[in-house]
Order: sequence, then structure tokens, then C-alpha cells
Amino acid sequence: MTPSSTAPTLVIGATGRTGRHLVDELGRAERPVRALVRNPSSANLATDVEVVQGDLTSPESIAQAAKGAKSAFLVWTAPFASARAVVDALARHVDRIVLLSAPYKTPHPFFQQPNPLAAFQAELDRMVEKSGREWTIVRPGMFSANAIAWWAPAIRAGREVRWPYGAVETAPIDERDIAAVAARALIEDGHGGRDYVITGPTSLTQADQVQAIGDAIGRDVGFHELTPDEFRAENAQRFPPAAANMLLAAWGAAAGMAAHVTSTVADVTGTPARSFAEWAVANAPAFAGER
Repeated sequence: MTPSSTAPTLVIGATGRTGRHLVDELGRAERPVRALVRNPSSANLATDVEVVQGDLTSPESIAQAAKGAKSAFLVWTAPFASARAVVDALARHVDRIVLLSAPYKTPHPFFQQPNPLAAFQAELDRMVEKSGREWTIVRPGMFSANAIAWWAPAIRAGREVRWPYGAVETAPIDERDIAAVAARALIEDGHGGRDYVITGPTSLTQADQVQAIGDAIGRDVGFHELTPDEFRAENAQRFPPAAANMLLAAWGAAAGMAAHVTSTVADVTGTPARSFAEWAVANAPAFAGER
């Protein structure tokens, strides 16, 4: 049964890069939202959103937030120790759980490199699947928003982007499209037991993604190719060795291949996934700065 339109949907991680868009998406569908956040005073959400304080490290807060809700969106951003208790808390109160996971099962070299988080994510997936509640798993590929963390500081300062594997192709997914798929799974029938791998609509090199950002902000942005060792050295403060090596392994394995692209966003929502160029225009202020 479709969850009651009068019972709230619990959004865990409501102030995150996907959660905020999910709150907006549910609002446009005229569904009540209960947003779980660590700090309600700084949540800055719409006035009609019910904001509650909680944390994934506190299963008791999750249980309290889930009371009276019919469905819940779960994205994991905490140590693994509390995962079982959190999933159990949700299962005691909601009828439907939508989990944001990762495409580690996808048979493309980019997603098949050793990843210390994959084993944790697989275990969390199993917990949700065996929770006794209707479940849907949403598995985004590369987030378009990574470009802000990776490249925005240099672009805002008027510098070129120094990065490895410029010719490697990915299919970045707009966080608005992730939210749109998750919202459908939360409030519509027909998504129970489904495993959705979602990507952007186009396989695009990393250098071309930087070019698209330059087009969006109206100025040329140079791209300087780094070797893997140069990348490690220049980004030692941003990426621990394990994270840097994980990224480099994924990019290296995907060299010379088109990215894995799915039509899932269009299949689920009826609207094609947004292009990276559209995402760059929508997020141009994040890249604008001193020239």
C-alpha cells in the first residue's frame, strides 16, 4: 500500500547533499516530511518541515524520530557499530525503507576495484533487505557534487584544475535526480524489492567535465594532467593514502572505457536524468570567485 499522505516520511541526513533535495522533492509532492538532523538550529529547512534532532550513533533518537512515520530514507554517515540497532529501530515503526547505497555489484571496472567501504555497505544492504519491511536500494554512481569538493577551490581562485586521468570517463549523477528516484520509492507503490543503479545520462571525460564547469561560469578553466604520484603528493592533506589509492585504482581500471550508463532515472521518474552541463549551470555559484 502507498504510505498515507498524512503520515510523515522520515528523512535521515536531511541537510546532506541528497537529503536537502529529497526534502524539497517530497514537499513538491505535498507529502509531510520529518527531517532528522544533528543540529536543528542550523538546519535551514522549509518552515513546513518537521525538524527533529537525532544521530545515527544514537539508535534511541532514530526510534523516537520514526514513531508515526510510514517510510524512511536512510543514508549512512556514521561508524558501523550502531547500524544493526538503527535498522531495527526503523523496522519497528515504518513500513518502507529506502536505502542510499553504492553500485559495488555493477560489472564495470570502475566499480569493481577494492574498496574498504564496500563490505560495510553490503552488510548494511543485507540488514535492510532482511528487516521485514518493504525496501528499495538506490545506488548512485559518481556524484556530480564531487566536482565541488575536488575542483571548486582551484576554480574559485582562478587556477587550473590539476588532476589525474583526465581522459577517463564517468557518468556523474545530479543529486536532484538521486532525490527524485528516492522520493518515488518512498511514496509510490511498485518499488519494493527493487535495486536501482542510477547514473547521469552521458559518459563524459573528467577533462570535459571541467570544461562544462568553465562554460557554466563563463570563463576558460585549464586542465593539467597529473601522474598518480603527483596526485598523491599534491592532495595528501585532502585524501588519506587509502582514499587516494582507491580513486586512482578506479580511474586506472576504467581507462579507455566508456562509463556505465543507465536509464533508471527516466524509467522511475518519467523524466531523463539531468546532464552534467545542467548540473554545472545550477551549481555555478559554487565555482565562481576571484579570477
